[in-house]
Amino acid sequence: MITTVVFDLDDTLYDEIDYCRSGFAAVAEFLAGSLKAASAERTFDAFWKQFTAGNRTKTFNAALNELGTAYDEKLIRESINVYRNHLPNITLPADSENVLVQLSGKYTLALLTDGFLPAQQLKVRALGIEKYFRCILYTEQFGREFWKPSPVGFQKVIETLDAKPETAAYVADNEIKDFIAPNQLGLSTIQIIRPARIHAESSQHPDAAAGYVIDRISELPALLERL
Repeated sequence: MITTVVFDLDDTLYDEIDYCRSGFAAVAEFLAGSLKAASAERTFDAFWKQFTAGNRTKTFNAALNELGTAYDEKLIRESINVYRNHLPNITLPADSENVLVQLSGKYTLALLTDGFLPAQQLKVRALGIEKYFRCILYTEQFGREFWKPSPVGFQKVIETLDAKPETAAYVADNEIKDFIAPNQLGLSTIQIIRPARIHAESSQHPDAAAGYVIDRISELPALLERL
C-alpha cells in the first residue's frame, strides 16, 4: 500500500514550456532595455524560433546573431542570470491542483526537483504549491553532482519523512534521469506523459523505464489506490 507520494516538478505538475516562454520574455525585456536595439517582441520571437527548432544550448547566441545584435559573453551570462532568476509567469493547471488537494488528505506528499536553485524555488513560489508538501527538496542544495539520476535526493526524502521505499511512489516525466534511482531503491515509479513535455527521449538503461505510465495527472489517484 502506498502511503507516500513524491512528485517531480517540471513537466509533471505543470508544462515546463510555459516556464521557458516566461524566461525568454524576461530576457527579451532585459535586452531591449539595456541594448536599445531590437524590440522585446522581436527578440522574444527570435528566442522562441531557436528554442522550438531544438536549439536548447546556444539559444541566446543564435537568436542575437540572427537579429544582428552585437554581444559578448558577459551579456550572455547576464541573460542567463535573468532567465534563471526571473519570477516566472506560470500557473498550476486545474487538474494538478485537484489531484494535489485530493491526495494531500490521504498521503504524505513530497517534492523532489533538480535544477538551478533560485529558478526552482521561484517556480514553486509562482505555482503556490508549498502548502501541499510535507517536504520540498532541491537537489541543487547538495551539489549538482547529486542531481538525478543520483539516488541521494530520494534517500534524503525517505529519511526525512521516515518512510519506507516499498510504500512510496515517485511521479515524474523524464525517462532519461527520473526513474533509475527510485527503481533501484524500491519505490513504485509513475511516468506522466504530458502532451507539451520537453523531454521525450527514451533510455536504454535497464532501470530507466517507469513501472507505470499515465497520460493525465487525473489518472494518478486511481492508480495509487491499486498499488
